[in-house]
Amino acid sequence: MSPKLSRYDQLVANRRAKLDEWRSAGDAYPNDFKPDALAGELLDRYADADQAALADLRPSARIAGRLTAKRKMGRVSFGQVLDRSGQALQIYVRKEDLGDEAYAAFKRLDVGDIVGVSGAVMRTDTGELSVQAEGPIRLLVKGLVPPPEKWHGLTDVEARYRQRHIDLTVNPDVRHVFEVRAEVIRHIRRFLDERGYVEVETPTLQALYGGANARPFTTHHNAFSTDLYLRIATELYLKRLVAGGVERVYEIGKNFRNEGVDTQHNPEFTALEFYEAYATFEDLMALTEAMISSLAEHLHGGGVVAYQGVDIDWSGPWARMSARDAVLSAPEVDEADLADRASLAALLTRHGHKAPDHCGA
Repeated sequence: MSPKLSRYDQLVANRRAKLDEWRSAGDAYPNDFKPDALAGELLDRYADADQAALADLRPSARIAGRLTAKRKMGRVSFGQVLDRSGQALQIYVRKEDLGDEAYAAFKRLDVGDIVGVSGAVMRTDTGELSVQAEGPIRLLVKGLVPPPEKWHGLTDVEARYRQRHIDLTVNPDVRHVFEVRAEVIRHIRRFLDERGYVEVETPTLQALYGGANARPFTTHHNAFSTDLYLRIATELYLKRLVAGGVERVYEIGKNFRNEGVDTQHNPEFTALEFYEAYATFEDLMALTEAMISSLAEHLHGGGVVAYQGVDIDWSGPWARMSARDAVLSAPEVDEADLADRASLAALLTRHGHKAPDHCGA
């Protein structure tokens, strides 16, 4: 007697059985559907077009994306298709347009499937912009794992960080973070390239690690029969390039540190380092200020950015102060706290931080 399946396992089994049906019909995983429009583009383009105007124009569109919702209502059904624009567009499916067989095939689709829809852009009687399917809804990829339940979504922080692909499907706003990150990197590259900096890639595997104070990951190179380290910083090789005559150089690359992990600290992370010959640290401070200010201007149209209810002004000039003065600017710190290592260790402990070993008495 086979063990009773959990509800989740039953759902997965049902989806696999449906995939077998599509395979038998020769319709599993086709690669011949070419979308010609994005949901977001259509929503913007026809935002002001009413039902009558669209009925006269009868514009056509082919969209493809993940089926995020489906409602079956007898001879008429509705769905929502989410694509890379980050927006979902309604599809309007009528039995009389598709025929019995194609309409039944649509009803077998599951939320989470990737589908392709061709038809006319129209508005329903409730005013919802939709694509009215004029032919079979194409199954492009079968979703074998049920997505998180619609109303609760994916809220567990750890699950969201560990399963970004699922996070993106149920929290479309997350896509914006990826897009902004890509634009940040593009802007930094343009900024430095325009000032004569050369972008390079330095070794990730190193015989000696350095450039920071961190515990490295260790690996083994079989061909050389030697242990190597994943770099903890890009600094030392970049400085060698400066010494070799590459007078302005930068790298946007991965660093690896075998230390603590939380939502703000990852064992692998991307860092920017740049170096310039014949420049002082004040010069590079000014360059950093100009880069961040221009980035805020580029992304937000101005130097002031609202963050968690606080307006932060990134436009220059920024205040300059030493690390010591910055610490002393806190009202709970005074000169006595910085008198020696023991006092500094006591200060850190008092505020809930672990003092480094070298900071003891």
